[in-house]
Amino acid sequence: MLSQNTTDRNRDVAYERLRGRFPDWEQVLAAPAGEVEEAIRPGGISKVKSRRIQSMLGTIREEAGTFDLQSLATAPREDAIDFLERLPGVGRKTAACVLLFSFDRPELPVDTHVYRVSSRLGLIEPKASFERAHDTLLALSDPGDVFELHLNMLRHGRRLCIARNPRCRECPLLRLCPYGRSQS
Repeated sequence: MLSQNTTDRNRDVAYERLRGRFPDWEQVLAAPAGEVEEAIRPGGISKVKSRRIQSMLGTIREEAGTFDLQSLATAPREDAIDFLERLPGVGRKTAACVLLFSFDRPELPVDTHVYRVSSRLGLIEPKASFERAHDTLLALSDPGDVFELHLNMLRHGRRLCIARNPRCRECPLLRLCPYGRSQS
């Protein structure tokens, strides 16, 4: 299994190769799918991603009239999320990532790590949907802290609060964690 750092590096290489091969988004949209696939191959599952990228670009141009998404920086929150979720392959987590990381908007992306940590800590209800988890965690968080909270929960879920055999005895949150206390 690849480490997260290797996966992140491969994704970065794929993006740089895509942008090096196609200097603008119009060229990516117009390119044969095989060329886009080859450019992003280091990022993994390039056949699926290449088609999805081109489909997204077509939808963005059709709906926004441009490839510039800067309007998402100031659009009402629900409108921005709705626009992003209409893009092929984009769900709530990806929409939250775009808004948080690209536009510095207070969203808390919930991936499997954040979900697991927040569930074990009792921050979200048992078996909450990911949609519900996003809403609950965002409501519990100070908007100025969501970036740091997201990264720390992600890191914690990768290092200590892992899916199988979590390292509860080493966890600095043990006394606050119903799940961890039940494992002791």
